[in-house]
Amino acid sequence: MTPTVPAFSARPSVLSVVVPIYNEAATVRTALDAIVAKQIPGWTLELIFVESNSTDGTRAIVETYRDHPRVKLILEDRPRGKGHAVRAGFAVATGDVILIQDADLEYDLDDYDVLVAPIAAGRQTFVLGCRHGESGWAIRQFSDQPLQALILNCAHWGFTLLINGALGIWLRDPFTMYKVFRRDCLDGLTFECNRFDFDWELLIKLVRRGHRPVEIPISYKSRSFKEGKKISMLRDPITWLWALAKFRFKRL
Repeated sequence: MTPTVPAFSARPSVLSVVVPIYNEAATVRTALDAIVAKQIPGWTLELIFVESNSTDGTRAIVETYRDHPRVKLILEDRPRGKGHAVRAGFAVATGDVILIQDADLEYDLDDYDVLVAPIAAGRQTFVLGCRHGESGWAIRQFSDQPLQALILNCAHWGFTLLINGALGIWLRDPFTMYKVFRRDCLDGLTFECNRFDFDWELLIKLVRRGHRPVEIPISYKSRSFKEGKKISMLRDPITWLWALAKFRFKRL
């Protein structure tokens, strides 16, 4: 299947960066300062900060960016999950290209340039930042929680093989946060997942629309649960399996 969207009539120039934020007081100031300072030659950045009513003082920090000329600020009345926050960001994004960025320090903003390049050149509509770029088979390396890291790494490969087989593709890191795609890839699609299952829903629907992603190696420094990782090792895998079963065959 080939992409259903036309080629850009001109080089894309606006990148919408959607940043879901919840209980990140330890990192949010450093992360957001870096994001608002980020420049990509030839691009204008539209920064969409979606704060989900944190309980640790994060909201007060995020509100200090309200008047920044490149920032659109969305303040949710309660936390509904990362997926819900990202969907809220999508709803107001106006850029030619969309990139998802967390408010922690796991990912390197210097990778923006290489991630948007294939889309700007018209070679791709959908790009993934592959976290295996520097860490081999093991994405997560927790010095303070090695057992949890091992479980997550093994689970990653199990779920990767599952979704690759279901979609007839071969990706090494389909669940990376760095999903970058043309905004018109979303035309006609609706989304419903609120938690980390949104990663599955987004990937499945874009691939089924014909947007086969290319993976580009990126830098990644994982944080442990003690350092603030929010994924649930028991709850979230169930939602991922349900998302695969539901969206693999549900009419788009």
